[in-house]
Amino acid sequence: MRVFHSALWLVFVFVAHAATDLTEFFPRGGTPNFLAKAKSTDQVRIAYFGGSITAADGWRPGTLRWFQQRFPKAKFSEINAAIGGTGSDLGVFRLQHDVLDFKPDMMFVEFAVNDGGASRENIHRHMEGIVRQTWRAFPECDIIFVYTIAGNMLETTQSGRLPRSVAAMEELAEHYSIPSINFGLEVARLEREGKLIFKGAKPTNDTQRAALEGKMLFSTDGVHPLADTGHELYRQSVARAFERLAEGPVMPVMHSLGPPLRSDNAENARMVAITPSMLKGRWQSLGPTNSLAKSFGKRVPTLWHAKQHGDSLQFKFRGTTAMIYDLLGPDCGQVRVTLDGKSQITPRFDSFSTYHRLATLFVGSNLSNTTHEVTLSVDATPFDKAKILAQRNEKMEPPARFVGTNWFVGAILLDGEIVP
Repeated sequence: MRVFHSALWLVFVFVAHAATDLTEFFPRGGTPNFLAKAKSTDQVRIAYFGGSITAADGWRPGTLRWFQQRFPKAKFSEINAAIGGTGSDLGVFRLQHDVLDFKPDMMFVEFAVNDGGASRENIHRHMEGIVRQTWRAFPECDIIFVYTIAGNMLETTQSGRLPRSVAAMEELAEHYSIPSINFGLEVARLEREGKLIFKGAKPTNDTQRAALEGKMLFSTDGVHPLADTGHELYRQSVARAFERLAEGPVMPVMHSLGPPLRSDNAENARMVAITPSMLKGRWQSLGPTNSLAKSFGKRVPTLWHAKQHGDSLQFKFRGTTAMIYDLLGPDCGQVRVTLDGKSQITPRFDSFSTYHRLATLFVGSNLSNTTHEVTLSVDATPFDKAKILAQRNEKMEPPARFVGTNWFVGAILLDGEIVP
């Protein structure tokens, strides 16, 4: 199960890989198509694909404003495809719906922090799926990998090594000649020189402000940069990179895929809409006036609601991975997941469930590429919500918000295809 919230991944276990050259910016194949449009009077659409650091009011809107100032003839707009607490493992499934449907001219990909706990192989598999899906649909779309910094990535970088996620992404960037910007290098340099505090409390009075002694406070949690300091450093990294790119000749190209780095990459990962024929029981399609449907309407095609014991979602698929894009929340219950005759119960509630948020319900992965049968049904087995909330010192207040065995479902996530 994967759950998302902006404060996720406050503790990191990054395995570092050696690096022979810690460089802020590798131009590689550049962004020739983006620059050709930016230097004209065209409309230019920039996709920002990442987690909570990109979702914040920080480097994303800051760079968009900078592009408009740097290239005043063009008209820039953004595709904000960032969801807090998510990595490339979800990104590869939601890419089409959240990014490609809006026809980007350039896409920033920011998953280095939230991929920090993933294996090198899975990072390759998912990030390569993102690259190949994008260039298969839009070979003229330029891609840039950007690497934010959090947790012990700081110490790893200062020791002259790349964190595992960054090293894995750099291998893929080399393979496809994708430019990359390492935001963390400038942060690490300033901290080492005593000019930046990586994690600390915001000063609230003159005495505390004086104690900073002119140092820059990067963040309060070691993860999410402050808007006027950490995010500004990230914006400046992008500006430096594009000033270099803009100096060279602009010759638009069609990006070619060539052989993959991994034959098992997730190029065929997709989000599949749920149809009424898959649903058994008293399901409701939540309309546009429903508060949950309004909140998550940009991320899921349709939000379906079940609440009675036995209400089920059933489908067959041929492929290797299946998940359900759903919600966790205070009034949610449990779901019985049955894959090829074997079942288990999974709560759609956790210690953060004082509000509703997107999540993924795991069905199966690394399966044989054959036909599989799936049934997911609302389960009435009671469980102790108060005990779960107590893990984070939360309480069931008011109690009425936590009543129910609801299940809110948005889509099926497949590396494969539905079988009729």
